[in-house]
Amino acid sequence: DLKRTVLYDFHVNHGGKMVPFAGWEMPVQYKEGISTSHLHVRSAAGLFDVSHMLQTRIHGKDRISFIESLIVGDIESLKDNQGTLSVFTNENGGILDDLIVNKTDEGYLYVVSNAGCMDKDLQNMQKRELECKKKGMDVEVEVLCNGLLALQGPAMVRVLQEGVDFDLSRLPFMTNKVMDVFGIPGCRVTRCGYTGEDGVEISVDSDKTESLAEALINSKQGEVHLTGLGARDSLRLEAGLCLYGNDIDENTSPVEASLTWTIGKRRKELANFPGASVILNQIKNKPSRRRVGFLSQGPPVRGHTKIYDESGSEVIGEVTSGCPSPSLKQNVSMGYVKLPYTKNGTKVKFEVRKKMVDGVVTKMPFVPSNYFIPKKN
Repeated sequence: DLKRTVLYDFHVNHGGKMVPFAGWEMPVQYKEGISTSHLHVRSAAGLFDVSHMLQTRIHGKDRISFIESLIVGDIESLKDNQGTLSVFTNENGGILDDLIVNKTDEGYLYVVSNAGCMDKDLQNMQKRELECKKKGMDVEVEVLCNGLLALQGPAMVRVLQEGVDFDLSRLPFMTNKVMDVFGIPGCRVTRCGYTGEDGVEISVDSDKTESLAEALINSKQGEVHLTGLGARDSLRLEAGLCLYGNDIDENTSPVEASLTWTIGKRRKELANFPGASVILNQIKNKPSRRRVGFLSQGPPVRGHTKIYDESGSEVIGEVTSGCPSPSLKQNVSMGYVKLPYTKNGTKVKFEVRKKMVDGVVTKMPFVPSNYFIPKKN
């Protein structure tokens, strides 16, 4: 019953090892292996198939008030062709999913959310769409069946600039533009990604997705390697980014998840998003726990590992994600701990295979981010 993206045969033909992921059959790695792929993205560029993610357009003159009734972000204040990370919340302040909302100059919002939450997100939006229409509001949710490719890494600009007639130095982080890419018209290029590196996500007609993927991996620069879910996970972990279902879920709030920055000032003042009373109370009075990062040596620390205080006598939290870091040659992880233990430099212990392993609370991202944010004059 697993779904396949339009690039399934392409992955198999290029040696992709296919595994189940969020209801889809996706490549976890290619022949060069996860660690080599990971380091190639940090030094050159990797191409990821993210066509399994949910892409939607929100049309209508009430599109902004519609989306703001579901999320914590301030979409009204965005400039045209600018986007932001946000979260869908429930009435208890829990996170239903994370998403990117782009305001376009074409009369609609372009939204990308997670494959694993596709049915839930769509049901959430369509239910609110009906409620809004009953109130006489003008809003329409359109599901896009486009392919979606993520080109990530420091060589991204050299590779992509070769195939577009738009100056990419005029496309800062979290902005987007529709352009021809390697002769394929109508591609939406958004400068964003899930690796901590400079990168783009390209929404392209499904029947042109394979042609675009071939053009990118065969570019004159010769720097683009196909990259799978394994490296995508270790890259996002080094970048301190959350994976829905692991690090955030319906029982964690944006405040607990260290995502308070996603809540716009205007939205805090209006307090008109789901779960606002719970979330604003946590901002004011602090939550009982918070998501932090950890470094450790020895055996890797994985999700669901118990976290103890320095003495090893008290359980203070739980790890949500962890892996050996190919870039740092030590273990990185993140998880939730009681508030008194969230300060950087706090020593902790992890219980790994019935043995105690030393760790330390560490600022995230673990590896410096390289997003393209031009300096203001």
